[in-house]
Amino acid sequence: MNAPVYTLGQLAQRLGATLRGPADKVITGLATLQDANSQQLSFLANPQYRKHLASCQAAAVLLTVADAQSYSGDALIVANPYLAYAELSHAFDRKPVAAAGVHPSAVVAADAQVDSTASIGAFAVIESGASIAAGVTVGAHCVVGARSVIGEGGWLAPRVTIYHDVRIGKAVVIQSGAVLGGEGFGFANEKGVWQKIAQIGGVVIGDNVEIGANTTIDRGALADTLIGNGVKLDNQIMIAHNVQVGDNTAMAGCVGISGSTKIGKNCMIAGGVGMVGHIEVCDGVFVTGMTMVTRSITEPGSYSSGTAMQPAGEWRKSAARIRQLDDMARRLQQLEKQLAAVTSSGNASSDA
Repeated sequence: MNAPVYTLGQLAQRLGATLRGPADKVITGLATLQDANSQQLSFLANPQYRKHLASCQAAAVLLTVADAQSYSGDALIVANPYLAYAELSHAFDRKPVAAAGVHPSAVVAADAQVDSTASIGAFAVIESGASIAAGVTVGAHCVVGARSVIGEGGWLAPRVTIYHDVRIGKAVVIQSGAVLGGEGFGFANEKGVWQKIAQIGGVVIGDNVEIGANTTIDRGALADTLIGNGVKLDNQIMIAHNVQVGDNTAMAGCVGISGSTKIGKNCMIAGGVGMVGHIEVCDGVFVTGMTMVTRSITEPGSYSSGTAMQPAGEWRKSAARIRQLDDMARRLQQLEKQLAAVTSSGNASSDA
């Protein structure tokens, strides 16, 4: 595939940006401020990279009005350079587009429904009663289980596994190794012996969802596990059975959500966060990295736990003090009681 080529004027028109520079200047790609060459477009979104602007060799830079005033080179002036970069990244994306049709090595059940515009890759398996809508790409070695549904425009990278009775909305992107609809971790204990509980619910994924590589979403024990519209999940996330995730919530890598937890809309969950089961998180919550959420969150805002990085020596001192907190608390209680007794005695003497 040949690399896409645009003029600066074409890109400005696509963005609705203010153009500063020649409209016919050729742009062949995107790059960072430090690495861009004379035919690449760059952007300034984070103030900490402003120091690289003066030495930037880019053909043009995506800038806000304020930053454009201190830059003498060619520019596309926009309200949000990072959002503009996100839009233009699709123009330069070289990801192959799969041809419609079923690969000869794929196995498709006789009663599965596959739209004629869908692409089914090599060695993919589409099981009985499954439905693949228009414009869907199912990559090589994917499995779509019995009665599962994939909505229009979906894209499954190679080696995605969709178990039975999973319903996926429109324009959903699922990266390699993801598993949707695996059996939830449900066991009953009788005298030290674990008895498996059948997981008879399913998984429902909304529209415009993205699911990262090796992320797992377990099926519900009774009701379905629910992922709302516009949810973005990074790599290696674990979502347990009967979890509900609200619309437009985003989670970074290695998050773990225990069973039956409900997460609201427009939340941001940073990397490595863990949540216990059977709690609720309201809309508009930001949880910082490596936080352990042990109870429900009822007010929007930012939440953290644990301690930030320190030099090892300082951390050891802090850890030692933490181990002493219980003893210090008891001693403080004793001192408070003694102080209260002395105060009470002194007041009694004054009254006498």
